[in-house]
Amino acid sequence: MEVNLVSDTVTQPTPAMLDYMFKAKVGDDVFKEDPTVNALERKVAKMFGKQAALFFPSGTMANQTAIKVHTQPGEQLIADKDAHVFNFEGGGVSFNSGVSCRLIDGLYGAFTAEQLKGQINTPEFYHTPITSLVCIENTANSAGGTCWDLDEIRQIRTVCREHDLKLHLDGARIWNAMVAKNENPMQYGSLFDSISVCLSKGLGCPVGSLLIGDEQFISKALRVRKVLGGAMRQIGYLAAAGLYALDHHIDRLEDDHQRAKELAAVLNDKKFVRSIEPVQTNIVIFYLDQGVLVTEFLKLLTQHGIKIIHLGQGKLRMVTHLDYTSEMHARTLQVLRSLEL
Repeated sequence: MEVNLVSDTVTQPTPAMLDYMFKAKVGDDVFKEDPTVNALERKVAKMFGKQAALFFPSGTMANQTAIKVHTQPGEQLIADKDAHVFNFEGGGVSFNSGVSCRLIDGLYGAFTAEQLKGQINTPEFYHTPITSLVCIENTANSAGGTCWDLDEIRQIRTVCREHDLKLHLDGARIWNAMVAKNENPMQYGSLFDSISVCLSKGLGCPVGSLLIGDEQFISKALRVRKVLGGAMRQIGYLAAAGLYALDHHIDRLEDDHQRAKELAAVLNDKKFVRSIEPVQTNIVIFYLDQGVLVTEFLKLLTQHGIKIIHLGQGKLRMVTHLDYTSEMHARTLQVLRSLEL
């Protein structure tokens, strides 16, 4: 039995999802004539209480488009030090938008409104970049899938209004956060100027993200998507997967969260595990004890048919997902309990 816990992006479409995709009505989306992607964009915008949404081939392109629309070259955005937009989008902030990043040393991927206040540059002081955008990532991937506190985000929203800053949500795993904390999309839509949401992680779609905002923002985003090469044709087949997932795959995220917590509990009992980040959703990040080689640990897991990922600097990650079955989970727990290093 092969078990892949590298990411929640490794899933395959379910038979029911594939059937829904095959039956989709499609058209040319460059002319905005694909009825299925139009329906998906309307549905997601309505979910978050926003005016419009736009389908993207990737979350990275959606985030980079938002940054491009919200900023001008030479300006600066603020994000947590572990933020995806800074660490894992190929330097796109500087390459695409000519913008620098000011990073906050937050706790488990989240910073406070008070921390934010101390990082905003004075607009009149022309020696420093103009601060124009704040980016939040929920859940915080590199911090172990942790969730932001909604009240803290409200306070951050207030700070942004006071300083005329735009606020963007990298919501690649916002579905996980909402399920874990019993929240709803409208709560987030009321707080952010723009939101990116991913369909190909927890929801199990083969590809796709959406960018959400008001009509003027999405109109500008449409042009940037074109410049970045993201204009597509008959994408209703992919959009159909998103429509199916939104109706069938959100509530089941709780299964992924529970399994991640059970994996963490077993790891916590092993002497060769030095520490584990708090587990709130579907990501388990842990570190091995000094003297235990990461390469040897990974090799041992591979011999048992289990794949996880090493993120560098001793950080190991397991991610539960749609294709990680109860049988795979039982097998993985058994292997972890039996390991002695």
